[in-house]
Amino acid sequence: MQTKSVLTVAESTTIIEAARAEAERNQWAVAIAVVDDGGHQLALLRLDNCAPIGAYIATEKARTAALGRRESKQYEDMINGGRTAFLSAPLSGTLEGGVPVVVNGQVVGAVGVSGVKADQDAQVAKAGAAAVATRANG
Repeated sequence: MQTKSVLTVAESTTIIEAARAEAERNQWAVAIAVVDDGGHQLALLRLDNCAPIGAYIATEKARTAALGRRESKQYEDMINGGRTAFLSAPLSGTLEGGVPVVVNGQVVGAVGVSGVKADQDAQVAKAGAAAVATRANG
């Protein structure tokens, strides 16, 4: 039987706090979502002045990264590169800003961010994911 790491409330909080710090350091009003490896929401934070839709988009980006086991940007790149068949995939967060959380080589969840430019969303998401992955893998 295999065993795997899972995100708990403590790790979800660590991710949210690290992502929030990155967003606030840059004065970006974003929504930050954390999901488990099955795409189920564990935590959500919408910073002041972030549009309400940001919470929905951040969650979908996180879900896409968790279920696909890769950054959501890879789906965006495939679609933009001509693989339009991915538009029919059952994923609605195929935009940059969803990043998997990897512990000991396994995806244990993901963080999604929405509210600013795509690369800025990804920067905030990566800061959140790194806060747990670095501690767990290091």
